[in-house]
Amino acid sequence: MAKVGRLTQRDIARIAGVSQATVSLVLNDAKAAAGRIPDETRERVHKAIRETGYVADPIARRMAKGLNRILGVFTYEPAFPSAQADFFAPFLFGIEETAQTLGYDLLLLTGAPANRGKRQIFHENNRLRLADGCVILGREFDRAELKKLVAGDYPFVAVGRRDPVGAPVPFVGADYVTATAEMVRRARAKGHTKLAYVGPSKGAESSVDRWLGLNSVIDAADLALHLPEVGGKALPMLEAIRKSGATVAFFTELADAVVVDAAARSQNLSVPGDLSIVVLGSHLRPMQSGTRFTTFSIPREEMARRATQMLCERIEAGSKGEQVLLACEPVEGDTLGPILQSPTDLK
Repeated sequence: MAKVGRLTQRDIARIAGVSQATVSLVLNDAKAAAGRIPDETRERVHKAIRETGYVADPIARRMAKGLNRILGVFTYEPAFPSAQADFFAPFLFGIEETAQTLGYDLLLLTGAPANRGKRQIFHENNRLRLADGCVILGREFDRAELKKLVAGDYPFVAVGRRDPVGAPVPFVGADYVTATAEMVRRARAKGHTKLAYVGPSKGAESSVDRWLGLNSVIDAADLALHLPEVGGKALPMLEAIRKSGATVAFFTELADAVVVDAAARSQNLSVPGDLSIVVLGSHLRPMQSGTRFTTFSIPREEMARRATQMLCERIEAGSKGEQVLLACEPVEGDTLGPILQSPTDLK
């Protein structure tokens, strides 16, 4: 009488005339079995599988490979406060979409308490090993932790370009150097020769890359003003820009551009007639910020999708990971125009 119910590895072993352990090794392509199972034995197992239509239990195979099918997501800054929500949301959308497609669950690692607004990956409360690997996000990473990750055997991928720490870091980032250089070229094509730059030249890789992009296409004399601090007061920033003789201001932070734009309009200055404004990267939808700023789009969702895909390849195939930069597309906006008149000092 034919056996009723789901076939098991024991049934396949009996049909093929081998042990159940041999069937398990063949099914999971265990490296340890490469030189121990003769080709003829492997063929008998595969023949039994083909003839019976046996399908391996996915949970059993997962356990045999030591995988939980869980991806960790770690953010150095809190992911959900209102001040940062717009920054992290596209990343989380991309990670969730790809994880679902690839059959993984997500574990948001929030157990480590924040120290001065920063979490630690290797804090004792972080349940890192519950996940098969981890996608890591943050404006600025802890380099000591990153070095430890690179030297270890835990699969991870960073979202955003990261400098090597003894060895290359697997990442998917945005090409801020090329994108910033293109925005400067567009401004110069409209007659702007005196530029102001509001943003740091040091620190996180994303800040350094924007600064490098600016300096790759201008001479020192072209930079009329550099304000390295972000988050300043609107009117003092506007006054400094106008007094410098700059006709276009580049901002690394959208929030600074928003307040300077509002301050200019409150002074009856035309944007872009009296002052052009360029934001060096935004993921906001048009008009979400109130003004259609000239900028470039940061492909945050695609960065997250590619990083999640790369992580799964590291987990399942043992790949080392790569360093990938994605292009940022220019967004025309309404705040970059030709020079109409020379700037004058504010009274």
